[in-house]
Amino acid sequence: MATASVVLALVAPAAEAAGAGAADSAGRPAGSDGCAAARGALAASLDTLVTRHGIPGTAAELSDPRCGRWDAARGVADRKTGRPMRAEDRFRIGSVTKTFTATVVLQLAAEGRVALDAPVERYLPGLIRGNGYDGRTITVRQLLQHTSGLPDYTAALVQLPVEQWRFRHAEPRELIATALKLPHPAKKWHYSTTNYLLAGLIVEKATGHGVESEVTRRILRPLGLHDTYWPGDSTRIRGAHSHSYFPATDEPDAPLADGTAWNMTFGGAGGALVSTPADVNRFFRGLFGGKLLPARWLAEMKRSVPADPDRLWPGARYGLGLIASPLECGGWWWGHGGTVPGGHRALGAVGPGGRSIALALTAVPGTEQAEADYRAAAETAFCAPAGDQKREQTS
Repeated sequence: MATASVVLALVAPAAEAAGAGAADSAGRPAGSDGCAAARGALAASLDTLVTRHGIPGTAAELSDPRCGRWDAARGVADRKTGRPMRAEDRFRIGSVTKTFTATVVLQLAAEGRVALDAPVERYLPGLIRGNGYDGRTITVRQLLQHTSGLPDYTAALVQLPVEQWRFRHAEPRELIATALKLPHPAKKWHYSTTNYLLAGLIVEKATGHGVESEVTRRILRPLGLHDTYWPGDSTRIRGAHSHSYFPATDEPDAPLADGTAWNMTFGGAGGALVSTPADVNRFFRGLFGGKLLPARWLAEMKRSVPADPDRLWPGARYGLGLIASPLECGGWWWGHGGTVPGGHRALGAVGPGGRSIALALTAVPGTEQAEADYRAAAETAFCAPAGDQKREQTS
Protein backbone atom coordinates (compact mmCIF):
# COMPACT_ATOMS: atom_id res chain seq x y z
CA MET A 1 0.00 0.00 0.00
CA ALA A 2 3.02 2.30 0.21
CA THR A 3 3.34 4.87 -2.50
CA ALA A 4 6.60 3.78 -4.05
CA SER A 5 6.94 0.08 -3.28
CA VAL A 6 3.40 -1.30 -2.58
CA VAL A 7 0.91 6.19 -0.84
CA LEU A 8 0.14 8.35 -9.83
CA ALA A 9 -3.37 -0.83 -28.53
CA LEU A 10 -1.39 2.37 -27.65
CA VAL A 11 -3.91 4.75 -29.15
CA ALA A 12 -4.50 8.18 -27.66
CA PRO A 13 -8.12 8.90 -26.71
CA ALA A 14 -9.92 12.09 -27.54
CA ALA A 15 -8.47 14.04 -24.61
CA GLU A 16 -5.40 15.17 -26.56
CA ALA A 17 -3.02 17.81 -25.28
CA ALA A 18 -4.23 21.11 -26.74
CA GLY A 19 -2.28 23.89 -28.34
CA ALA A 20 -2.55 27.60 -27.60
CA GLY A 21 -6.10 28.90 -27.74
CA ALA A 22 -7.80 25.50 -27.37
CA ALA A 23 -10.52 24.94 -24.76
CA ASP A 24 -9.93 22.88 -21.62
CA SER A 25 -12.23 20.13 -20.41
CA ALA A 26 -14.35 22.64 -18.50
CA GLY A 27 -14.90 24.66 -21.68
CA ARG A 28 -12.65 27.61 -20.77
CA PRO A 29 -10.03 28.91 -23.18
CA ALA A 30 -6.43 28.28 -22.33
CA GLY A 31 -5.30 31.76 -21.41
CA SER A 32 -1.63 31.73 -22.41
CA ASP A 33 1.14 29.89 -24.15
CA GLY A 34 2.20 28.80 -20.67
CA CYS A 35 -1.11 27.01 -20.19
CA ALA A 36 -0.70 25.23 -23.51
CA ALA A 37 2.85 24.23 -22.53
CA ALA A 38 1.58 22.80 -19.26
CA ARG A 39 -1.00 20.76 -21.15
CA GLY A 40 1.56 19.41 -23.57
CA ALA A 41 4.04 18.57 -20.81
CA LEU A 42 1.43 16.58 -18.91
CA ALA A 43 0.37 14.67 -22.03
CA ALA A 44 4.02 13.87 -22.84
CA SER A 45 4.53 12.49 -19.33
CA LEU A 46 1.57 10.16 -19.75
CA ASP A 47 2.86 9.08 -23.17
CA THR A 48 6.18 8.12 -21.60
CA LEU A 49 4.49 5.84 -19.07
CA VAL A 50 2.53 4.05 -21.79
CA THR A 51 4.98 3.85 -24.67
CA ARG A 52 8.27 3.44 -22.80
CA HIS A 53 7.19 1.50 -19.72
CA GLY A 54 4.22 -0.51 -20.90
CA ILE A 55 1.62 0.86 -18.47
CA PRO A 56 -1.64 -0.13 -20.23
CA GLY A 57 -3.46 3.11 -19.39
CA THR A 58 -2.85 6.44 -17.70
CA ALA A 59 -5.10 9.40 -16.98
CA ALA A 60 -4.86 12.71 -15.16
CA GLU A 61 -6.85 15.76 -14.24
CA LEU A 62 -5.04 19.02 -13.58
CA SER A 63 -6.46 22.25 -12.22
CA ASP A 64 -4.72 25.62 -12.32
CA PRO A 65 -6.02 29.01 -11.12
CA ARG A 66 -4.93 30.66 -14.39
CA CYS A 67 -5.51 27.90 -16.91
CA GLY A 68 -8.65 26.29 -15.55
CA ARG A 69 -9.16 22.54 -15.43
CA TRP A 70 -8.34 19.92 -18.01
CA ASP A 71 -7.71 16.22 -18.29
CA ALA A 72 -5.64 13.91 -20.43
CA ALA A 73 -5.48 10.16 -20.95
CA ARG A 74 -3.31 7.70 -22.83
CA GLY A 75 -3.49 3.97 -23.52
CA VAL A 76 -6.40 1.67 -22.79
CA ALA A 77 -8.70 1.11 -19.83
CA ASP A 78 -9.35 -2.50 -20.88
CA ARG A 79 -6.70 -4.54 -22.70
CA LYS A 80 -9.25 -7.13 -23.78
CA THR A 81 -11.57 -4.74 -25.59
CA GLY A 82 -9.13 -1.92 -26.36
CA ARG A 83 -11.46 0.64 -24.80
CA PRO A 84 -9.53 3.91 -24.47
CA MET A 85 -8.53 5.19 -21.05
CA ARG A 86 -10.61 8.11 -19.74
CA ALA A 87 -10.02 10.48 -16.85
CA GLU A 88 -13.69 10.04 -15.89
CA ASP A 89 -13.26 6.33 -15.15
CA ARG A 90 -13.35 5.04 -11.59
CA PHE A 91 -10.35 3.20 -10.16
CA ARG A 92 -9.03 2.01 -6.81
CA ILE A 93 -7.06 4.79 -5.09
CA GLY A 94 -5.32 2.65 -2.46
CA SER A 95 -3.50 4.63 0.20
CA VAL A 96 -4.89 7.97 -0.92
CA THR A 97 -7.68 6.70 1.36
CA LYS A 98 -5.37 7.50 4.28
CA THR A 99 -5.77 11.23 3.73
CA PHE A 100 -9.56 10.90 3.88
CA THR A 101 -9.31 8.98 7.17
CA ALA A 102 -6.75 11.39 8.63
CA THR A 103 -8.98 14.34 7.72
CA VAL A 104 -11.86 12.87 9.73
CA VAL A 105 -9.56 12.30 12.72
CA LEU A 106 -8.44 15.94 12.49
CA GLN A 107 -12.07 17.06 12.30
CA LEU A 108 -12.77 15.10 15.48
CA ALA A 109 -9.72 16.69 17.09
CA ALA A 110 -11.05 20.13 16.13
CA GLU A 111 -14.36 19.16 17.79
CA GLY A 112 -12.57 18.06 20.98
CA ARG A 113 -13.63 14.44 20.54
CA VAL A 114 -10.15 13.03 19.84
CA ALA A 115 -6.84 14.23 21.28
CA LEU A 116 -3.92 13.83 18.90
CA ASP A 117 -1.39 13.36 21.70
CA ALA A 118 -3.52 10.97 23.73
CA PRO A 119 -2.47 7.31 23.83
CA VAL A 120 -4.24 4.82 21.61
CA GLU A 121 -5.11 2.97 24.82
CA ARG A 122 -7.61 5.72 25.74
CA TYR A 123 -9.78 4.86 22.74
CA LEU A 124 -8.94 1.19 22.16
CA PRO A 125 -8.10 -0.26 25.57
CA GLY A 126 -6.09 -3.46 25.49
CA LEU A 127 -6.01 -3.76 21.70
CA ILE A 128 -2.30 -3.00 21.25
CA ARG A 129 -0.55 -5.34 23.66
CA GLY A 130 2.04 -8.08 23.29
CA ASN A 131 5.31 -8.79 21.48
CA GLY A 132 6.69 -5.52 22.87
CA TYR A 133 3.88 -3.36 21.43
CA ASP A 134 1.90 -1.23 23.86
CA GLY A 135 -0.99 1.11 23.06
CA ARG A 136 -0.25 3.07 26.24
CA THR A 137 2.96 4.41 24.68
CA ILE A 138 1.64 5.15 21.16
CA THR A 139 -0.30 8.34 20.42
CA VAL A 140 -2.96 9.08 17.83
CA ARG A 141 -0.57 11.53 16.18
CA GLN A 142 2.05 8.80 15.83
CA LEU A 143 -0.48 6.58 14.07
CA LEU A 144 -1.28 9.26 11.50
CA GLN A 145 2.39 10.14 11.09
CA HIS A 146 3.70 6.55 10.77
CA THR A 147 5.97 6.98 13.79
CA SER A 148 4.08 4.51 16.00
CA GLY A 149 6.65 1.74 15.63
CA LEU A 150 3.95 -0.69 14.49
CA PRO A 151 4.66 -3.09 11.61
CA ASP A 152 2.55 -3.28 8.47
CA TYR A 153 0.25 -6.30 8.32
CA THR A 154 0.40 -6.19 4.52
CA ALA A 155 3.96 -7.54 4.80
CA ALA A 156 2.41 -10.80 6.03
CA LEU A 157 -0.31 -10.88 3.37
CA VAL A 158 2.01 -10.50 0.41
CA GLN A 159 3.95 -13.59 1.51
CA LEU A 160 0.82 -15.70 0.85
CA PRO A 161 -0.40 -16.89 -2.55
CA VAL A 162 -2.57 -14.11 -4.00
CA GLU A 163 -5.62 -16.32 -4.50
CA GLN A 164 -5.52 -17.25 -0.80
CA TRP A 165 -6.57 -13.75 0.26
CA ARG A 166 -7.62 -11.82 -2.85
CA PHE A 167 -11.37 -12.49 -2.47
CA ARG A 168 -11.51 -12.99 1.28
CA HIS A 169 -13.25 -10.70 3.76
CA ALA A 170 -10.89 -9.20 6.34
CA GLU A 171 -11.71 -7.57 9.67
CA PRO A 172 -9.55 -4.68 11.00
CA ARG A 173 -8.93 -6.33 14.37
CA GLU A 174 -7.89 -9.56 12.67
CA LEU A 175 -5.36 -7.68 10.52
CA ILE A 176 -4.08 -5.71 13.51
CA ALA A 177 -3.54 -8.97 15.40
CA THR A 178 -1.52 -10.24 12.42
CA ALA A 179 0.64 -7.11 12.54
CA LEU A 180 1.41 -7.51 16.24
CA LYS A 181 3.02 -10.90 15.55
CA LEU A 182 5.53 -9.33 13.14
CA PRO A 183 9.05 -8.13 14.05
CA HIS A 184 9.52 -4.53 15.12
CA PRO A 185 10.43 -2.12 12.30
CA ALA A 186 14.08 -1.17 12.17
CA LYS A 187 13.50 2.55 11.60
CA LYS A 188 11.60 5.22 13.54
CA TRP A 189 9.49 6.23 10.53
CA HIS A 190 7.83 3.15 9.10
CA TYR A 191 4.97 3.30 6.61
CA SER A 192 2.28 0.98 7.99
CA THR A 193 -1.36 0.60 7.00
CA THR A 194 -1.86 -0.93 10.46
CA ASN A 195 -1.77 2.64 11.78
CA TYR A 196 -4.77 3.61 9.69
CA LEU A 197 -6.86 0.59 10.60
CA LEU A 198 -6.39 1.75 14.20
CA ALA A 199 -7.27 5.33 13.22
CA GLY A 200 -10.47 4.01 11.66
CA LEU A 201 -11.37 2.19 14.87
CA ILE A 202 -10.71 5.39 16.84
CA VAL A 203 -13.15 7.24 14.58
CA GLU A 204 -15.72 4.53 15.31
CA LYS A 205 -15.10 4.76 19.05
CA ALA A 206 -15.41 8.56 19.07
CA THR A 207 -18.52 8.79 16.89
CA GLY A 208 -20.36 5.52 17.29
CA HIS A 209 -20.25 5.07 13.51
CA GLY A 210 -17.84 3.24 11.22
CA VAL A 211 -15.13 5.25 9.51
CA GLU A 212 -16.83 4.57 6.17
CA SER A 213 -20.00 6.33 7.34
CA GLU A 214 -18.07 9.27 8.78
CA VAL A 215 -15.95 9.79 5.65
CA THR A 216 -19.10 9.67 3.55
CA ARG A 217 -20.98 12.11 5.79
CA ARG A 218 -18.14 14.52 6.47
CA ILE A 219 -16.25 14.53 3.15
CA LEU A 220 -17.87 12.76 0.21
CA ARG A 221 -21.32 14.36 0.48
CA PRO A 222 -20.24 17.94 1.35
CA LEU A 223 -17.72 18.03 -1.52
CA GLY A 224 -20.05 16.30 -3.98
CA LEU A 225 -17.68 13.39 -4.61
CA HIS A 226 -20.37 11.31 -6.31
CA ASP A 227 -17.92 8.86 -7.92
CA THR A 228 -16.13 8.02 -4.68
CA TYR A 229 -17.36 5.18 -2.50
CA TRP A 230 -16.42 2.34 -0.14
CA PRO A 231 -16.75 -0.98 -1.98
CA GLY A 232 -17.17 -3.17 1.11
CA ASP A 233 -17.00 -6.85 0.17
CA SER A 234 -17.90 -6.24 -3.47
CA THR A 235 -14.99 -7.27 -5.67
CA ARG A 236 -16.33 -5.32 -8.65
CA ILE A 237 -15.99 -1.60 -9.35
CA ARG A 238 -19.35 0.02 -10.02
CA GLY A 239 -20.00 2.01 -13.17
CA ALA A 240 -17.46 3.01 -15.83
CA HIS A 241 -13.98 2.08 -14.64
CA SER A 242 -10.53 1.17 -15.79
CA HIS A 243 -9.21 -2.34 -15.33
CA SER A 244 -6.01 -2.91 -13.40
CA TYR A 245 -3.15 -5.28 -14.15
CA PHE A 246 -0.37 -7.00 -12.23
CA PRO A 247 2.38 -9.49 -13.20
CA ALA A 248 0.96 -13.02 -13.41
CA THR A 249 4.21 -14.49 -12.01
CA ASP A 250 7.37 -13.29 -10.30
CA GLU A 251 9.42 -13.91 -13.42
CA PRO A 252 10.95 -10.94 -15.29
CA ASP A 253 8.74 -9.70 -18.14
CA ALA A 254 5.85 -11.83 -16.88
CA PRO A 255 2.55 -11.37 -18.72
CA LEU A 256 -0.02 -9.13 -17.07
CA ALA A 257 -3.04 -10.60 -15.32
CA ASP A 258 -6.29 -8.69 -14.77
CA GLY A 259 -6.40 -7.62 -11.12
CA THR A 260 -9.53 -5.47 -11.20
CA ALA A 261 -11.65 -7.82 -9.08
CA TRP A 262 -10.42 -7.68 -5.49
CA ASN A 263 -11.93 -7.66 -2.01
CA MET A 264 -10.54 -4.45 -0.57
CA THR A 265 -11.66 -5.00 3.02
CA PHE A 266 -8.01 -5.86 3.62
CA GLY A 267 -7.22 -2.17 2.98
CA GLY A 268 -10.07 -0.71 5.02
CA ALA A 269 -9.55 2.80 6.39
CA GLY A 270 -6.05 2.74 4.93
CA GLY A 271 -6.71 1.77 1.33
CA ALA A 272 -10.19 0.68 0.23
CA LEU A 273 -11.76 3.69 -1.51
CA VAL A 274 -12.79 3.76 -5.16
CA SER A 275 -12.76 7.16 -6.89
CA THR A 276 -11.90 9.06 -10.09
CA PRO A 277 -9.12 11.53 -10.89
CA ALA A 278 -11.70 14.34 -10.86
CA ASP A 279 -12.98 13.41 -7.40
CA VAL A 280 -9.46 12.97 -5.98
CA ASN A 281 -8.54 16.37 -7.38
CA ARG A 282 -11.67 17.94 -5.90
CA PHE A 283 -10.93 16.37 -2.51
CA PHE A 284 -7.43 17.82 -2.26
CA ARG A 285 -8.57 21.21 -3.53
CA GLY A 286 -11.31 21.17 -0.90
CA LEU A 287 -8.93 20.13 1.86
CA PHE A 288 -6.32 22.79 1.06
CA GLY A 289 -9.02 25.33 0.25
CA GLY A 290 -10.28 25.24 3.84
CA LYS A 291 -13.55 23.42 3.17
CA LEU A 292 -12.85 20.49 5.50
CA LEU A 293 -10.63 21.76 8.32
CA PRO A 294 -10.06 25.05 10.16
CA ALA A 295 -6.71 26.64 9.28
CA ARG A 296 -5.18 25.69 12.64
CA TRP A 297 -5.92 22.01 12.09
CA LEU A 298 -4.82 21.98 8.47
CA ALA A 299 -1.51 23.43 9.69
CA GLU A 300 -1.38 20.60 12.26
CA MET A 301 -1.93 18.11 9.45
CA LYS A 302 1.08 19.57 7.61
CA ARG A 303 3.51 19.28 10.52
CA SER A 304 5.85 16.77 8.95
CA VAL A 305 8.81 14.55 9.72
CA PRO A 306 11.39 13.07 7.33
CA ALA A 307 10.15 9.88 5.66
CA ASP A 308 12.27 6.83 5.01
CA PRO A 309 13.56 7.31 1.45
CA ASP A 310 13.50 3.55 0.94
CA ARG A 311 9.74 3.53 1.58
CA LEU A 312 8.95 6.75 -0.31
CA TRP A 313 11.76 8.67 -2.04
CA PRO A 314 14.64 11.03 -1.14
CA GLY A 315 13.50 14.33 0.35
CA ALA A 316 9.92 13.23 1.06
CA ARG A 317 8.34 14.17 4.38
CA TYR A 318 5.18 12.92 6.06
CA GLY A 319 2.60 14.87 8.04
CA LEU A 320 -0.71 13.52 9.35
CA GLY A 321 -1.96 11.56 6.36
CA LEU A 322 -0.06 13.81 3.95
CA ILE A 323 3.12 13.40 1.93
CA ALA A 324 5.24 16.48 1.20
CA SER A 325 7.60 16.19 -1.77
CA PRO A 326 10.15 18.82 -2.87
CA LEU A 327 9.93 20.16 -6.42
CA GLU A 328 12.94 20.89 -8.60
CA CYS A 329 11.34 24.20 -9.59
CA GLY A 330 10.97 25.22 -5.92
CA GLY A 331 8.41 24.63 -3.25
CA TRP A 332 6.60 21.40 -2.43
CA TRP A 333 3.60 19.40 -3.42
CA TRP A 334 1.33 18.08 -0.70
CA GLY A 335 -0.88 15.04 -1.16
CA HIS A 336 -0.75 11.27 -1.12
CA GLY A 337 -0.17 8.32 -3.41
CA GLY A 338 -1.63 4.87 -3.39
CA THR A 339 -1.11 1.40 -4.80
CA VAL A 340 -3.32 -1.68 -4.71
CA PRO A 341 -2.10 -5.24 -5.37
CA GLY A 342 -4.32 -5.57 -8.45
CA GLY A 343 -2.35 -2.83 -10.17
CA HIS A 344 -4.13 0.50 -9.82
CA ARG A 345 -1.84 3.38 -8.85
CA ALA A 346 -3.11 6.79 -7.72
CA LEU A 347 -1.72 10.18 -6.80
CA GLY A 348 -3.49 13.34 -5.69
CA ALA A 349 -1.62 16.51 -4.75
CA VAL A 350 -1.70 20.29 -4.53
CA GLY A 351 1.39 22.34 -5.38
CA PRO A 352 2.62 25.92 -5.31
CA GLY A 353 0.25 28.54 -6.60
CA GLY A 354 -2.81 26.35 -6.09
CA ARG A 355 -2.22 24.00 -9.01
CA SER A 356 -3.48 20.47 -8.29
CA ILE A 357 -3.30 17.12 -10.05
CA ALA A 358 -4.69 13.62 -9.75
CA LEU A 359 -3.10 10.71 -11.60
CA ALA A 360 -4.42 7.22 -12.36
CA LEU A 361 -2.39 4.27 -13.68
CA THR A 362 -3.69 0.81 -14.52
CA ALA A 363 -0.47 -0.98 -13.52
CA VAL A 364 2.30 -0.33 -11.03
CA PRO A 365 5.58 0.83 -12.62
CA GLY A 366 7.83 -2.22 -12.75
CA THR A 367 11.32 -0.70 -12.83
CA GLU A 368 13.18 2.07 -11.02
CA GLN A 369 13.14 4.17 -14.18
CA ALA A 370 9.41 3.66 -14.63
CA GLU A 371 8.84 4.67 -11.01
CA ALA A 372 11.01 7.75 -11.53
CA ASP A 373 9.04 8.68 -14.64
CA TYR A 374 5.79 8.26 -12.70
CA ARG A 375 7.00 10.74 -10.09
CA ALA A 376 8.27 12.95 -12.89
CA ALA A 377 4.72 13.22 -14.23
CA ALA A 378 3.75 15.03 -11.04
CA GLU A 379 6.94 17.08 -11.16
CA THR A 380 6.11 18.11 -14.72
CA ALA A 381 2.53 18.97 -13.82
CA PHE A 382 3.63 21.34 -11.10
CA CYS A 383 6.73 22.80 -12.76
CA ALA A 384 5.45 23.42 -16.30
CA PRO A 385 5.07 27.22 -16.54
CA ALA A 386 1.62 28.73 -16.38
CA GLY A 387 2.08 31.55 -13.94
CA ASP A 388 4.00 32.41 -10.80
CA GLN A 389 4.92 29.39 -8.69
CA LYS A 390 5.27 30.44 -5.06
CA ARG A 391 7.66 28.70 -2.73
CA GLU A 392 6.38 27.08 0.42
CA GLN A 393 8.20 25.88 3.53
CA THR A 394 7.47 22.60 5.28
CA SER A 395 7.38 22.41 9.06
